[in-house]
Amino acid sequence: MGKVFRPSNRESSILSKIESSKEHARRRAILSAREHTEALGSAIAMKLVENQLVETTNKNSLEEQLVKCLDDLCHADDFDIDYMVSPYRQLVQNPNVVSLYVTAFLLEKLINHKSVVDIFGSDTEIYGCIHQQVNRILP
Repeated sequence: MGKVFRPSNRESSILSKIESSKEHARRRAILSAREHTEALGSAIAMKLVENQLVETTNKNSLEEQLVKCLDDLCHADDFDIDYMVSPYRQLVQNPNVVSLYVTAFLLEKLINHKSVVDIFGSDTEIYGCIHQQVNRILP
């Protein structure tokens, strides 16, 4: 029969601190996104079109959809965020919740938008492009 692992008080404390620091970073990223919604949506749309990852008939419509996505992220509860990003959680080692949410939105919902002609590149390339802009704008 296998040994039952029971973490000590010290191990439990360390695990709790790690978990709470991850949760704090997640909330801080979402609050920062709320403050920079317009700038972030514009920068992401411009970079996606510039890098030819998204082909669109109307860049302004793409930008509006990304701003709406970021606004939805700011008002969504934890379950909705986790549900949206769950297929892409293993995309990178330590993903940013904002970058991952926008990537999931782009790949699942925006691909069917009337102004989006096609989306090119791998999921990792799209995440990298979005994450680059998120890191540039969010502190």
